[in-house]
Amino acid sequence: FAPLAALGAVLLTDPSAVAPTFTGVFMEKMVGFIKLYFPVFLLGAVFGKLIELAGFSRSIVAAAIRLLGTRQAMLVIVLVCALLTYGGVSLFVVVFAVYPFAAEMFRQSDIPKRLIPATIALGAFSFTMDALPGTPQIQNIIPSTFFGTHAWAAPWLGTLGALFVFAVGMLYLRRQANKARRNGEGYGSDLRNEPETADDLRLPNPWLALSPLVLVGVANLLFTHWIPQWYGQVHTLQLAGMATPLQTEVGKLTAIWAVQAALLLGILLVLASGFAAIRSRLAEGTRSAVAGSLLAAMNTASEYGFGAVIASLPGFLVLADALKSIPNPLVNEAITVTLLAGITGSASGGMSIALAAMSDTFIAAA
Repeated sequence: FAPLAALGAVLLTDPSAVAPTFTGVFMEKMVGFIKLYFPVFLLGAVFGKLIELAGFSRSIVAAAIRLLGTRQAMLVIVLVCALLTYGGVSLFVVVFAVYPFAAEMFRQSDIPKRLIPATIALGAFSFTMDALPGTPQIQNIIPSTFFGTHAWAAPWLGTLGALFVFAVGMLYLRRQANKARRNGEGYGSDLRNEPETADDLRLPNPWLALSPLVLVGVANLLFTHWIPQWYGQVHTLQLAGMATPLQTEVGKLTAIWAVQAALLLGILLVLASGFAAIRSRLAEGTRSAVAGSLLAAMNTASEYGFGAVIASLPGFLVLADALKSIPNPLVNEAITVTLLAGITGSASGGMSIALAAMSDTFIAAA
């Protein structure tokens, strides 16, 4: 739908510009996005799928339940989702991995099942997605290429923001649970998609299950410091078959390379430590992970191309000028990204559009 919407907008402005805009703007930006970020989508999806197949995600959830108990159902689910996403597991994998345990814990605690999506979203789709320093999620990596920063930039601001989101989110969830309890609303009955979990399933040691997540986090931090030391800020590559040397701005790619290397190490560790459990479903699992990463990357890249087309039209200049009137660059950026993410229906898509159009403005105002 994004290509058609972009071409429709150009058609209303200047019919003769449709073909050049499609090739020179939409496709150019779309391909550029895939070139930069598809490896992160792919490695993240494969890593998350292997974590799931090895039983590591189930082991982490079970250990959290034993540690905190079922009475803290909401807190357990939020913390487990946060741990998995901060460790590099794809957001969508986390949803399917955690849902069966969330449903069982909510049933035992008699908390309405309708609150499960909000609970999972708080842990997986909020503060660990883009606020906590060093998170390998794509939403934290995209800004690094525009600003020339790394995944650990602004650690205090990110940590304070994450704590604020976590605290407010937990207050809201507890308020809704207490309200439901006062109204006599329990887990519910005659519900659809109730999970079936095997009680006798052998789960790996939780410390072993945590090790790939810890490795990804530590390796991400180390590679963030090592890569500029190895390559410098600008690296020149000259191979025998090249007509001209290839120059790479390493500063803008450090975060991407660091996350890719960290996820690759995490994948190797999961394969080494859980191959017996993974072996029978490895081909099917990796195939579905690759397909999922292709879909996610293509959707986001299409939205990015759509945003580039819209940003080139006269009407966007009016919106951009209005947003520039907001003096504080952080507030300006927050409003701009939120507005465009809401329009596109994608956090990464809205962020990419906003930064592509206004990153220079944000840098100048900083």
